[in-house]
Amino acid sequence: MKISSLFLIIVSVLTIHHATAQTGAPKPKIVVGIVVDQMRQEYIYKFQERYADGGFNRLVREGYMMKNAHYNYIPTYTGPGHASVYTGTTPSTHGIIGNDWFVRKLNGTIYCAGDSTVSNVGGSLNSGQISPRNMLTTTITDELRFSSNKRSKVVGVAIKDRGAALPAGHLGDAYWFDASTGEFMTSTYYYNELPDWVKEFNNRRLPEAYLSQSWQTLYPIDSYIQSIEDTNDFEGTFTGKETTDFPYHLPDLMESNGGLGLISTTPFGNSLTLDMAYAAIEGEQLGMGDETDFLAVSFSSPDYIGHKFGPTSVELEDNYLRLDLELEKFLNYLDSTYGENEYLVFLTADHGVAEIVEYMQSENVPAGRLNSRFITTQLKGFTNQMYGEGEWISNVSNEQIYLNKDLAKEKGLDLEEMQKDLAEFVLRFDGIKEAYTASDLKRMSYTEGRKHLLQMGFNHKASGDVMMVLEPGWLSSTWKGTTHGTGFNYDTHVPVIFYGWNVPQGESAAYCTITDIAPTLSMMLGIRLPNGASGSPILPISDIKQ
Repeated sequence: MKISSLFLIIVSVLTIHHATAQTGAPKPKIVVGIVVDQMRQEYIYKFQERYADGGFNRLVREGYMMKNAHYNYIPTYTGPGHASVYTGTTPSTHGIIGNDWFVRKLNGTIYCAGDSTVSNVGGSLNSGQISPRNMLTTTITDELRFSSNKRSKVVGVAIKDRGAALPAGHLGDAYWFDASTGEFMTSTYYYNELPDWVKEFNNRRLPEAYLSQSWQTLYPIDSYIQSIEDTNDFEGTFTGKETTDFPYHLPDLMESNGGLGLISTTPFGNSLTLDMAYAAIEGEQLGMGDETDFLAVSFSSPDYIGHKFGPTSVELEDNYLRLDLELEKFLNYLDSTYGENEYLVFLTADHGVAEIVEYMQSENVPAGRLNSRFITTQLKGFTNQMYGEGEWISNVSNEQIYLNKDLAKEKGLDLEEMQKDLAEFVLRFDGIKEAYTASDLKRMSYTEGRKHLLQMGFNHKASGDVMMVLEPGWLSSTWKGTTHGTGFNYDTHVPVIFYGWNVPQGESAAYCTITDIAPTLSMMLGIRLPNGASGSPILPISDIKQ
């Protein structure tokens, strides 16, 4: 090849590469992190033809999408998911090993965002003991604050308290929805009094306005061809409504379905969340100063809707079509407020979701429900038979078995042998695919498969003695509807899309993990990595010249 030809090829490649990158200011005015609670990657494609031009499709078309992004640990729950996105590491390091988990020294459970040392500010007393203190590492939002000597502002907003408090980190502000009062609130970890802009927002009484209407399909119901029949035997229902079909007259359902909290299980919860996000931007003047600010928004309603109605329901499809329009409105707002390419957005999810068991069974696909209470009873009987009478089982939760270590020590029993006995015992039950001992997870280093995912979710101080893995399609719940938490693709495969400031246009099918998001932001913003980060920057995004 002639030197001149090679030179032209190199110039062409560099030109193409440069053309794919957005050009913006030396730093973005604001970073907007969007977490959609319980969104599979599949939903990007499944409803794509019905999405508007300026919502999800705009992010995909003009941003950079990692098509093969996964959670790299078990269990895939909301608390661990939000913590992992923002810390850049897994529960083994950041310590949020579930939404709730058993603590031996308390002989009880703790909540991932629970904090008995603080109380409510606004809202109700029962919803006020919230902070990020159980999260053991810094977040990307913390590091942004540190990088500017805390001149950067960080605000987290969500209906769920954990969806606001964990992303906002240890140094940001967080606001969540209180179902009892219909207000957005915070705790004394953050403030002793609500800021005026929050009080003004609450005075608008938006939840009442949203719940004064009916939830009907956005489009003619016969156009929802990506969903199963609206009336079926698989989905959950609202109390007081015997069928699973539209419409839902919300004023009639409120009293029996949580009052103002009903809004969480409707698409109007997404609308309310963005209303609060707009108020936060304007009330805190986010992105209007000399430093980059951060708004963390978590849409909780898709999770409530998904749990009750499942991923093949008309309700879920309608929710995503409505959320898409809200995103279009939000992106247009960011354009007009900051200017195109002056802000940086990422969108992801905290986990996916399994199909409803009974629906899968009706289609002759293997699936089932594990009766955890029955398993617990059998474990207690087995341990009494093996080791003598005693309270050998302290707790069974999150597919983990906690042994009574004090009793084992008192009786002179070998804890590791007991773990092996229980791991072998539980394999006799239908629905349990694998079982691993804490001793092996502490001693071995696993690099692939479900053993690796368990190890990344295993915390040496907080996790149980035996970790169980269910068969694909099996759920440890007995109620109608569905859930999540496994290491299978339906729970791990989620969207990861970057958009806006210095983000190239494109997509990749290369495998990446959810813990790569925070390191990518660190490289783009030129700030320190979160102190426990174990993910790697996504190079097609973070290596763009700024």
